[in-house]
Amino acid sequence: MTQTTEASTATATTAATVDKPPLTPRRTRIHRAWFVAAVTFVTILGAAAFRSLPGLLIDPLNAEFGWSRGTIGAAVSVNLALYGLTAPFAAALMDRFGIRRVVAVALSVIALGSGLTYWMTAAWQLLLCWGLLVGLGTGSMALAFAATVTNRWFTKRRGLVTGILTAASASGQLIFLPVLSWMVAEHSWRPAAVTVALAALAVVPFVWLLLRDHPADVGLKPYGAQEFVPKPPPTPGAARRAVTVLFSAARTGPFWLLAGTFAICGASTNGLIQTHFVPAAHDHHMPITTAASLLAVIGVFDVVGTIASGWLTDRFEPRRLLAVYYALRGISLLFLPMLLAPSVRPPMLFFIVFYGLDWVATVPPTVALCREQYGDDSAIVFGWVLASHQVGAALVAFLGGVARDVFGAYDVVWYASGALCAAAALMSLVIRRRTAAPVTAA
Repeated sequence: MTQTTEASTATATTAATVDKPPLTPRRTRIHRAWFVAAVTFVTILGAAAFRSLPGLLIDPLNAEFGWSRGTIGAAVSVNLALYGLTAPFAAALMDRFGIRRVVAVALSVIALGSGLTYWMTAAWQLLLCWGLLVGLGTGSMALAFAATVTNRWFTKRRGLVTGILTAASASGQLIFLPVLSWMVAEHSWRPAAVTVALAALAVVPFVWLLLRDHPADVGLKPYGAQEFVPKPPPTPGAARRAVTVLFSAARTGPFWLLAGTFAICGASTNGLIQTHFVPAAHDHHMPITTAASLLAVIGVFDVVGTIASGWLTDRFEPRRLLAVYYALRGISLLFLPMLLAPSVRPPMLFFIVFYGLDWVATVPPTVALCREQYGDDSAIVFGWVLASHQVGAALVAFLGGVARDVFGAYDVVWYASGALCAAAALMSLVIRRRTAAPVTAA
């Protein structure tokens, strides 16, 4: 009797277990690193307005003040050079004072410099406001900012995240270029300068309230990490550390190859296309708004190309990717003089799409190579490599304007840049692969 009762109880228990619906698995929370990446994306997006304006200012400032293209190009070149030269020191300052403080101050400086141009009447004021102030502010938010966030918050998917954050600048160009070109054409350049200042200020609250310096601040491991990583103590002597890392990296061959290729990258993008494409197209009687819209289309495909490059960097050899990117960019520049015309034709659209896909696709492989070669110092090393990028951009921004004044056309600049890109492709293949531990400065 007892055995029968126990059997009945077991049967009932088994039936209840079978009939009972399975427990719903607990939903996996999205890692905080993705929210930090999102805030970083929006920050770079808002600050990208300044990058859309220099090419639109050349003709209006020339018409209003009579300044030569060389003079205006000099102010742009100061901006571009400081954008790069400030980056390694900014990366070191982020280690000392935190990402949030440095970026909030940088955005405020951008807003100040851009806003003050509203009242300028002399060329030296353009050099001071747009060259010095905006250059310093934007340099503190350069791609070294994205590299610092990626290195701290991510162990896996670093290439993809680098590509996404790099694409933020292109997205800002996509958003702001049509609006700013319309303002310049309809209401002069001053409202456009004020818009840039307001866009930079609008991002400051997001940075201060939502951005965090390190996963340990919220008790988390970096995304993809197996172990908890404690937050390192603040590093004193930010300037000394930036210089020390430079001297350490400068004793290695890969640094000079990376700096050389990235200088050519800056010369052929920010210095050449972003600064001089609109006035060059206008020389061929293309409306300014149409030329600016073409640059915005470059921004569309820049987003696609950069994210795709990040995905490819996680899977393929970065050196070979760089060689392909530079070779294709050089070929496209050689064809550009034949494509400029009063109206937009299919070959020009093909160039815009092609160039957009390749615009900053070089960034994820370059960041990956810096990380491979220089370990914990990679963000600062990349800051110095980025400095070379901006020095190259500054030289071409200035020399391109001078060439236009001297020759009356930009053709020689397009051909010279195409040849430089071919050299960069060869330099990329020469970078040796490191199998030992990365070099780290003491």
